Amino acid sequence: MTTPRSFTSGHFELTIDGHQSSAFVKSVDGGWARAQVVDDPNGSTNARVKHISTVEVEPFSIECGMTGAGDVLKWIQGSWNRQWSRRNGEITHANFDLYETYRHEFFEALITEATFPALDASATGGGGGGFLKFKFQPETIKTKTKPGGEGSTGSGGARVVGRIGPQVKQKMWNPSAFRFSLDSLDEMRHVNKIESFTIKQSVKKLFTGADRFPQIEPTGIQFPNLTGTIALQHAGGLLAWHEEYIRSGKKDVPSQKTGMIEFLSPDRKSTLFSINLHQVGIAFAGIESATANAEQIKRVKFELFVHRMELDGPGALGFE
Repeated sequence: MTTPRSFTSGHFELTIDGHQSSAFVKSVDGGWARAQVVDDPNGSTNARVKHISTVEVEPFSIECGMTGAGDVLKWIQGSWNRQWSRRNGEITHANFDLYETYRHEFFEALITEATFPALDASATGGGGGGFLKFKFQPETIKTKTKPGGEGSTGSGGARVVGRIGPQVKQKMWNPSAFRFSLDSLDEMRHVNKIESFTIKQSVKKLFTGADRFPQIEPTGIQFPNLTGTIALQHAGGLLAWHEEYIRSGKKDVPSQKTGMIEFLSPDRKSTLFSINLHQVGIAFAGIESATANAEQIKRVKFELFVHRMELDGPGALGFE
């Protein structure tokens, strides 16, 4: 009797609204139904009765390459602009031989979180490039084990060669390929590092009637502060703005600025997409920890708050 081979965990693909994402998907997590357990006392005895009450679907959490992520970026763009769109799709899992073994479908999903990688001018890309992390909350899910169909075999469902697996190569995007700018502070182009940041879209779950799973509706959106560093020799304008804004108390809207984070092509000659920053204020600026006899460049660490962000890009967002 032949011993069945275990399924490997490293072969999967993402499809949204019938369109297979061309981005390299590094990891997939979540998207499972979870019941809330209620523990009730039972009369005068010590016995307690447990049963489930509400049932919810956990959000999906996906990490993918910046290359080919235009479809995901467009979804995120609409969320930031309060033009929410609900998407249907599936995660297809395959075995070692790239035959489909499991299909995880989702319906009426909303983007809830987007995390952009840390940007570092000293990065070489040897660590695998920068990856975009995003979460989305579906209303319902459906799972299928070993879906059949034309081309199916005993080792799984339809063959998915050419769509997923180690033969799919990602055109690497380097985290050093970025440019930061703020109006009236030209030296901010010398910013060498911006820490990873996450934008969150809140959703409200509504349990209605006899529906097993709750309906979800988008509510508020939270734009984070941005933290970065710049060499002290280029920080004169930043420190002057900090002095005016914090020490002198000039905090009115005209003292706030607009800016941009540009994600550049590997050759730095074109902008792939950008994040526009609106009503930017400064919350902190100070010299990083200094150590005697240290030879590294002295830098100023800063923290900026942003009222609103917009994703922008020429034509389709992301790489083609």
